[in-house]
Amino acid sequence: MSIPQRGTTANPASNSEAASPAAANPEALEVAPGHEREKLEGWVPALASEEEIRAALEKAFDFRGDVSITVKDGSKVEGYLFDRRTASTLAASVVRLIPKSGTQKVSIPYSDIAALAFSDRDPAAGKSWEAWVKKYREKKAAGEKNIALQPESLEE
Repeated sequence: MSIPQRGTTANPASNSEAASPAAANPEALEVAPGHEREKLEGWVPALASEEEIRAALEKAFDFRGDVSITVKDGSKVEGYLFDRRTASTLAASVVRLIPKSGTQKVSIPYSDIAALAFSDRDPAAGKSWEAWVKKYREKKAAGEKNIALQPESLEE
């Protein structure tokens, strides 16, 4: 008596799925769809309603670049939005930034935000592992020696 292999049945004639190329290829089975990143560079969202404010600040939290927040008192804070704490009201919800001009973290209630603008540049764009491997292979193909794993500056 033979033991059926994983993904097959005891009756091979009834197992049409195992004969398909996708079922035979483990790479095809384990590939998950990628995530398409929304292009937010330079975007200035409308903040007319509570829903628009919350949605824009969620996107700002996911954004890898800096944002500029204009507070209702007229002051501006530009920096990296690293945290947001949502609550049932805009006054109780806050965003937290690390300003470009210093290391002191700033908290701003959602209710105090008059305007939001995303920087024109995503500093991490093109800095993926795949991009590094491509550059490494190009250098290696060109005959370069002692190619080291060096991180690229995000300020380029």
